[in-house]
Amino acid sequence: MIVVGGGIAGLTSAVLLAESGRRVRVWAREPGERTTSAVAGGLWWPYRIEPEPLVGAWALESLGVYEELAARPEETGVRLVEGIHHGARLDELGAWAGRVPGLRAVAGGLAARLPVIDMPAHLAWLRRRLLRAGGTVEIREVTDLAAVPAAVVVNCTGLGARSLVPDPAVRPVRGQLVVVENPGVTGWFTSVDHSSADSTYFIPQPDGLLLGGTAEEDDWSLEPDPATAAAIVARCAAVRPEIAGARVLTHRVGLRPAREAVRLERQPLPDGRALVHNYGHGGAGITVAWGCARQTTALASPPT
Repeated sequence: MIVVGGGIAGLTSAVLLAESGRRVRVWAREPGERTTSAVAGGLWWPYRIEPEPLVGAWALESLGVYEELAARPEETGVRLVEGIHHGARLDELGAWAGRVPGLRAVAGGLAARLPVIDMPAHLAWLRRRLLRAGGTVEIREVTDLAAVPAAVVVNCTGLGARSLVPDPAVRPVRGQLVVVENPGVTGWFTSVDHSSADSTYFIPQPDGLLLGGTAEEDDWSLEPDPATAAAIVARCAAVRPEIAGARVLTHRVGLRPAREAVRLERQPLPDGRALVHNYGHGGAGITVAWGCARQTTALASPPT
């Protein structure tokens, strides 16, 4: 069995497949630290992903896994951190929100203690876990999914599915972040206007304070824009003034693989083999990773 894609969807799927007894190889176009997953902010929360009823179930399943992994943050890269979703309301969220432990209304929004994932550390941990389960990871470009030599091919190619499937419904939503020296911020904060390409959030990570952000639809640019970066810092500093003087460490850009709905299904091939698709997670690949991986594992099993 070959899993195509080395980001969060590909690695979690490969881990569960390998731990279920299958022989698994991951073919990745680039190392994990260069994937879109590696530049993600890392806060668990369903964002820019559909369909909501399915997403809620996948997200809650993943939340349970992250809560367990948070007991070993140095190893897994997962911590539980308090924070506020400014402007959010429980009655505007799906039924899943009522099952998030500790999610509560506060002045100005919703507060909770949620998983914050240090993505480079977590991806490295997933790779080690996969190797322990007997899986392998190869840096290998795929240009034709149907030509991959395996009885079951698992497609976790994210934005790459646009050309590989091909699936024109997959399109980029560009996200730009600024990483600064943390001036003492211990909690995360988000304020998102879904009608705007701009948002305001900051997330404390071991390598600095991540500031965001943007959601620029159909923008393929991976180059950080200086004016956008300055605006991000200014928006975050309006919430926490000490951010204004923080030294900038680096800039990051990632392209979220948006789709009108996640594609998670088994597609028979004419020669009797199968493609299992797991892509289109938008801005919530981390949030739904384990729930989607478990469904992927079930879909990859031969039908009875």
